[in-house]
Amino acid sequence: MTNQKTPLRAGRGAIGGPVAGRVAGPGQLNLEDLGAAAPSTGESLIELARQYGLRPSARRPPIPEYLGQLWLRRHFIFAFATARNIALYTEARLGQLWQVLTPLLNAGVYFLVFGELLHINRGIPNYLGFVVTGVFVFNFTQRAFISTSEVMQDNIDLIRALQFPRAALPLGYVVIELQQMALSLAVLVPILLATGEPASWYWLLAIPALALQTLFNLGCGLLVARMSAHVNDVSQLLPFITRTWLYVSGVIFSISTLDLGGLGRSILQVNPAALYITLERNALMTSQRLSAPGSKPYNKALCQAWQTLGEKPGEPARYMYDSAYCHSAINPDHLWYYAVGWAGVALVVGFYFFWRAETGYGRG
Repeated sequence: MTNQKTPLRAGRGAIGGPVAGRVAGPGQLNLEDLGAAAPSTGESLIELARQYGLRPSARRPPIPEYLGQLWLRRHFIFAFATARNIALYTEARLGQLWQVLTPLLNAGVYFLVFGELLHINRGIPNYLGFVVTGVFVFNFTQRAFISTSEVMQDNIDLIRALQFPRAALPLGYVVIELQQMALSLAVLVPILLATGEPASWYWLLAIPALALQTLFNLGCGLLVARMSAHVNDVSQLLPFITRTWLYVSGVIFSISTLDLGGLGRSILQVNPAALYITLERNALMTSQRLSAPGSKPYNKALCQAWQTLGEKPGEPARYMYDSAYCHSAINPDHLWYYAVGWAGVALVVGFYFFWRAETGYGRG
């Protein structure tokens, strides 16, 4: 039996002193083992702790209590995110404009290379709007992954100095990316209008689609935050992983045009990044909604005409909409179900995985 100085806390205060017993785990005092170690008053330490409402200062609270702590700090999380968002570009001459200039420049490069040089735009109406929307939506998820992978290391001093629910940090970084996505949408809408997309009530569907994507990003952000907190190499690998993810998510091409068979296209279409991109495109772009495979009854002749589009020069652009008469690899009506499922699974698994290591962040 060794003596340990283990602080116990009641309310805002903390007391510490030599006690007989052992530490059950990182930051946890095994009060059951201390029950037999009575002080001079004759009362056991466990009885004193219960009498005065004392508890170990470093412990993992139950999930309901943990969620309550996060809710109480919601104003801090949003203020923290806003301050960090503004500080990101304070040294750049164009400041906050880089939040939209970066994805816009990427979209421009993709449009020139894949649309004008490689002609991957075959059969896709309004390819410029198609690419810009895909880049902006994917950029939200990509940046959320990369930023949350660095959050625990970037704020190690804050973690060691203050006691608060650690999930507030990755949550704040996802809020930063959400604020940048809102600014991107303010730029995206004029681009879509300028390329011929009409405003419609379908635009309102972009709100729940963005909300589901945010929940997915948060769940995955909590997951990578814990992983990178213990393995620094995770943050180095993520840029390569997300770059590969971009090329299989239909950001710069239509998955329905790939010759992969029904199973291959189905796998790519239920990929979460592709799902949220598709939902956002269908909400904001009438051309995508009207040309989506499966949106009209199957017609073999019209579908074949669309599949051979581009083989003959001078073909009218109206044939691009014949893709609606082709079979869809997955039922278009089920896209929302898959999107809800991905968001729910990512959030539950990511939160639980992060919460389990709550008392280990900032150690070592």
